Amino acid sequence: MPAIPSGRALLDSEALLRSAGLSLDMHYADFGSGTLGHFVLPAALIVGPVGKVYAVDILKSALQSIKSRAQLEGVANIQTVWGDFERPGGVKIPATSLHLISFVNIARVLMHNSVPLDEAKRLLRPNGRVLVVDWQTGTGSIVVDEKRRVDSESVKKLFLSRGFKFFEEFSAGPQHWGLIFKV
Repeated sequence: MPAIPSGRALLDSEALLRSAGLSLDMHYADFGSGTLGHFVLPAALIVGPVGKVYAVDILKSALQSIKSRAQLEGVANIQTVWGDFERPGGVKIPATSLHLISFVNIARVLMHNSVPLDEAKRLLRPNGRVLVVDWQTGTGSIVVDEKRRVDSESVKKLFLSRGFKFFEEFSAGPQHWGLIFKV
């Protein structure tokens, strides 16, 4: 039975965050961070002790998992935020305080509700960026069902229709596409 790639073999979160422009002393939020902190833990190291990283999720159990892992690894600049980015004002982070927001593997949610894009605009600083990464369509992987995937062009059109400026498109891994937008 073939192995299913995971972790950095599938997505190198540190490289993706650096490509999106995350660097020392910045403020970053991962919307829909999940239980592993796959993006927030590397981000905490990139932004350093003065920077700030927010793990945003609607599941308290996911946030507790990230908090525990951060404590085990001695990372002190991650703040978990119980929030609903699908609701206006649902993310309790100060407005215009973020340099970068990521949406990883949740493009399907974005296609059905434009509120997350409005929340991103509300929270981003001028010239702030959004990193969107998701599964490629038509790759035939068993990891995520094809009907749960969204093509990058549809996501690009959505962001442009909501007033974002397209910045870059790239391959984010063997089965992922990536897009970067600016406000």
